[in-house]
Amino acid sequence: MWTDPLDVDSLAAVLSSAPHLRWVQLPFAGVDRFASVLDADRTWTSAKGAYARPVAEHALALGLAGLRGLPSRARARRWGPPAGRQLMGGRVTLVGGGAITEALLRLLVPFQVEATVVRRHVSPLPRASHVVGAHDLLQALPGAVLVVLTLALTDETRGIIGTDALARMDGDAWLVNVARGEHVVTEALIAALEQEVIGGAALDVTDPEPLPEGHRLWELDNCLVTPHVANTPEMAEPLLAERVRGNVERYRARQPLLGVVDPVLGY
Repeated sequence: MWTDPLDVDSLAAVLSSAPHLRWVQLPFAGVDRFASVLDADRTWTSAKGAYARPVAEHALALGLAGLRGLPSRARARRWGPPAGRQLMGGRVTLVGGGAITEALLRLLVPFQVEATVVRRHVSPLPRASHVVGAHDLLQALPGAVLVVLTLALTDETRGIIGTDALARMDGDAWLVNVARGEHVVTEALIAALEQEVIGGAALDVTDPEPLPEGHRLWELDNCLVTPHVANTPEMAEPLLAERVRGNVERYRARQPLLGVVDPVLGY
């Protein structure tokens, strides 16, 4: 089990010196940083799916905060005009079809939304009104009050939300990103926020990350940034412990492991 989220070179050295290792467990949901060492000679497992519930909860909180105008109200020093939009009965587009999306779909049930899921493999998802392929992303954006990113970072998904995608979103829609900062072209997002092309953005991840002090995103009233805390260490530890315990039992019993990573796809 490798626990350092940054030191890829040391992991590569360990693997090189121990070719007999057959299984590597990574404690992160996203393994894009480790793409250079993923190989088909070993079994690789990640924590994907283990942290879905807290991340989905944070995504919902960000979305509601944006629609209700809380970022600007939290900075306000005077009463101001009434503003806000309700989520109830609205349309939501979720980009990514994994465990976070599944958990978020469950949380969205009381809001009676029409949920469209954009994913690589088009197959039904419980509680999703529509499931479309990645090539239909631009068609799935208009009309959505929230666009939520939950997908893995790969070469194909890097920069998936740029000028064209932002232009397709409604003028009062909010973008929520709990996936990876590099899914969004930052300069295009800043322009869309400044020109009010979209209603706003609620970001738990950014590019660059950490977001430097003085960055333009900090200053925009229609942008809410949280410092990658959708899944804190305190939340993650028991969930990771259960994932490791379960996988060790499965490994000993020669059963399929949870969170298996496809080295070709990168997640």
